[in-house]
Amino acid sequence: MSSTDSPRPCSVPASVPGEPARPGERLREVRLAGYTLAVRSRAPDRADLPPALFVHGLGGSSDNWSLLMAQLTDVVDGEAVDLPGFGFSPPPEDGTYSLASHARAVVRLIEAGGRGPVHLFGNSMGGAVATRVAAARPDLVRTVTLVSPALPEVPPQRTALPTALLAVPGVTRLFR
Repeated sequence: MSSTDSPRPCSVPASVPGEPARPGERLREVRLAGYTLAVRSRAPDRADLPPALFVHGLGGSSDNWSLLMAQLTDVVDGEAVDLPGFGFSPPPEDGTYSLASHARAVVRLIEAGGRGPVHLFGNSMGGAVATRVAAARPDLVRTVTLVSPALPEVPPQRTALPTALLAVPGVTRLFR
């Protein structure tokens, strides 16, 4: 194909699905207003365990939490969600992938399941989603556990300023 040819149309999936359900896991689809979410779960060791919800990071899926959920079956009744457009969840109906939209999907999932308040786990972008959920709906959250959350530092680290300045157009010429 030359640079003057029109590109061939192709379809690209919104994301690469995660692993199908592993032994001992169940993968189900939950239909909510504006979202269809894939939810991975593992039967807890006891029926009286508190609920937990695991939220993956950017480019991840509920499969990212499979090993941890297996280790916690005697502590929590865990579920992991594929955020809209990730893993086995189709894109959101409105096409919005913002943190606010993902948080809305998580809130709707917790409400629909009647499992709240939950122990909410979040990794990377899922950590940012989890903090939004906890801030907006503290009634749905028992605890928040963040693993390398994608959160801004306030105030910013002073040592990051020189690196940030290098991103400004023309600044590198000044250093030369």
